[in-house]
Amino acid sequence: MLVLRAILFMTASMACLALSDLFIKLAAHSLPPGQVMFFLSLGGTLLFMLVAAVRRIPVFSPAFWHPTVMWRNGAEILAALGMVTGIAWTPLPMVAAIMQTTPLLVTLGAALFLGETVGWRRWAAIFAGLVGMLLVIRPGMAGFEPAALLVAMGACGLAARDLLTRRVPDAVNSLTLSTWGFAATVPAGLVLMLIMGPDWSTGGAGFGHVAVAVLVTTTGYYLVTTAMRLAPAAIVSPFRYSRLVFTMGLGVIVLGDRPDTLTLVGAAIILASGLYTFYREHRLAMAAA
Repeated sequence: MLVLRAILFMTASMACLALSDLFIKLAAHSLPPGQVMFFLSLGGTLLFMLVAAVRRIPVFSPAFWHPTVMWRNGAEILAALGMVTGIAWTPLPMVAAIMQTTPLLVTLGAALFLGETVGWRRWAAIFAGLVGMLLVIRPGMAGFEPAALLVAMGACGLAARDLLTRRVPDAVNSLTLSTWGFAATVPAGLVLMLIMGPDWSTGGAGFGHVAVAVLVTTTGYYLVTTAMRLAPAAIVSPFRYSRLVFTMGLGVIVLGDRPDTLTLVGAAIILASGLYTFYREHRLAMAAA
């Protein structure tokens, strides 16, 4: 029963994060990306602080200055800059496909920087996934979206954040860590907003879209954390790929996006590569046990 609940929570969290992508995109129709990032970061920080206060979890701690935490916050900034600006200027189906390379990048980073053993099958899956991402981005080809490189930067930032999370001291509460991560992106959003120039004469609907994005993003964070604690990662993690379906579907239904053949083929390759990687990791974990 717990496993089923974990799967439902993971799927629901991916639906929330897909909605977050959509509302960030809608907000960017009337607000500059810097303004979207600043208010999204500020709203998420305040909401996490409120939850922490209700649960009596301390937000302020000397552990904030731990080197791993600081590096993790830097990765959050990189991810936020890439994702918000990338979503603002890139079709959602393309965003969805590129984002699914994040688990593959985590496996790649674990092998390169954490010394984890990765066999040739998983190396092949990582390579195939990166080829799929190139098919989606298609640099130098017709249909190339330069802003898609920002989404790729965001995916790298998310992967780095996940890798660094493994090295954060166990004494640091997950909610506290999430609050710090959101708070770190506030000044970065402010700087981006000042560089791009805020347009205060517009944005009534945009601010409403940002408010919804804050709500669904923090809900997605909470649900994915709960899911990972209810069941083994090897069981629930593959359901992260449901975000691809949700985000692409919202792009097609709400925004009228029409992904072309290369985007769909690249997305299929990324999906297959990621699922195979999870399958191999599960098999290896079972063999070790």
